[in-house]
Amino acid sequence: MTDLVTTGQVTTSRGDTVAYDLRGEGPGLVFVAGAGPYRAIDPVTTETAERVSEHGVTTVVFDRLGRGESPADGVLDLERELTAVAAAISVADGGTGRGAVLCGHSSGCAISLAAAHAGLPVTGLVLWEAPLGDDLATTTEWIDEFERRLDAGDVVGATEQFMKDMPPEWLEDMRRSPDFEEQARGSRSQRADGRSLVWATAALEDGSLARVDVPVLATYGTTTFPVMPVSAEKVVAAVPHGELREVEGADHSWEPAAMADELVRFVHATSGT
Repeated sequence: MTDLVTTGQVTTSRGDTVAYDLRGEGPGLVFVAGAGPYRAIDPVTTETAERVSEHGVTTVVFDRLGRGESPADGVLDLERELTAVAAAISVADGGTGRGAVLCGHSSGCAISLAAAHAGLPVTGLVLWEAPLGDDLATTTEWIDEFERRLDAGDVVGATEQFMKDMPPEWLEDMRRSPDFEEQARGSRSQRADGRSLVWATAALEDGSLARVDVPVLATYGTTTFPVMPVSAEKVVAAVPHGELREVEGADHSWEPAAMADELVRFVHATSGT
């Protein structure tokens, strides 16, 4: 497998700089990370993008705002994050306006759904383990407390709140790191994740997710948490053009070769190529 990659930067409509890796030629595919990852620490997404780009697809992996090589000051809310997604789409389609498929991971699924709902040039969505198991009241309470701690400057407390329903060993692994507090400062980039999950949960409950009128493939791993297949089923039932599929993967992460096969199939079917 060869990796012919162009690394660059693009400026959003809000003036933020977004760093990206661009590979391949063909219809576009943009990867939207969930709460935490960026290019330098996400080899699974990088390998997947490499594999997909070898099959007539243009892939873009970008650092979300406030992460990696996409520095951003101030409040990183959902609306601002959507401008970064829009900029990444413009890289994927060469500025033609043809748009691209978005592949969201975890809370990146909710950001991707919000992008399509907002009218960005999204031609399809592939969603990996969207965490949409709780009701709106529970989700809102969780994120309100996260934002309260974040706005008070308590980045460790904000991190703990964001991860409170995740497997406890994930947080414990972070705590054992000598740069835990530095990692916790990344919680400022998770406001968009939280607000997108609130939005998506509300859209599921009030039926407005039906306005996402593009093909949607909701996926989950062969070994996963019980809530993930349920969440995927909820999304598929709520959108006009939904498909459900189990894909090889475990621990909230897909297996690159298996996911690449699904993405190649979906992008070419969606684009008619």
